[in-house]
Amino acid sequence: MSNKPYKLNSGTLGDRAFPHVMLAPTLIVLIVMTVYPLVFTFLYSFTDYNYLKQSAAFIGLGNYITLFKNAYFRQAIFNTVKFTVMAVTLEMVFGLLLAVFVNSLRWGQKLMRTLLLLPYLLPAVTVALSFRMMLSPNYGIATQVLSALGLPVYNWFHEIKTAFNTILLIDVWQNVPFVFLLLYASLQSVSADQYEAASIDGANVFQRFWYVTVPNIKNSLALCTLLRIIDTFRLFEKVNILTGGGPANSTATITQFLYNYGIKNLKFGFGSAGAIVMTMLVLMLSSFYIKKAIK
Repeated sequence: MSNKPYKLNSGTLGDRAFPHVMLAPTLIVLIVMTVYPLVFTFLYSFTDYNYLKQSAAFIGLGNYITLFKNAYFRQAIFNTVKFTVMAVTLEMVFGLLLAVFVNSLRWGQKLMRTLLLLPYLLPAVTVALSFRMMLSPNYGIATQVLSALGLPVYNWFHEIKTAFNTILLIDVWQNVPFVFLLLYASLQSVSADQYEAASIDGANVFQRFWYVTVPNIKNSLALCTLLRIIDTFRLFEKVNILTGGGPANSTATITQFLYNYGIKNLKFGFGSAGAIVMTMLVLMLSSFYIKKAIK
């Protein structure tokens, strides 16, 4: 009697089914956690579904019409897009500069990596509460320092001219380390021979950066930009804690609007319409990367 193990011949039913069986758990989780909620959010956006009433009458485009007639929502869209563009641009620039700088260090890279990553490790709520205390117009350390220097003191989160930019700077401070980490990891794969060859050809520091560094990490730059667009567009904690969307809706965001007028009031149909609009705006802002990925 032969003791040789039985092997499936290529093309047998078991051989063809094996990859599908292995993928099945992941596909099921993806469908349950992503596709199912997305489909029902889309369907609920055409209804007046209210959790308290437990009813969902079809109203067509009623929620969408109400949304775009709402001046608060239009302001929230403008603020969100403006914040996303400015925050992502600043985070990419400073993150790239830090990554190039740390990568060029001959010693102390591990220490610098650790120190630079600390802000990103903090929860957004913790960061918001910490800055609220530091920038308090009554007892904040920033107020005391400015007063001691004879400089003007602002109510940073309750004045139109400072509220938006203050939240922007806080968000940039916290998320630059994420950009730095991704780009720094990408720089590790760039061969030193390319820089040596460029130096031999007479390229200066800026030319080596533009013609060697950037082309080698362009895919990481695109991916990092996409991730930051998606994450920044969902800004909520800092705005809700620090300003509540004020003053005069100058810091209102889409997520904060949906929380106030959808989730808090249990108007899930109205909230679902806002979520669909937000999703479409994210797709529009990140379309350049999606087109590149499809190609």
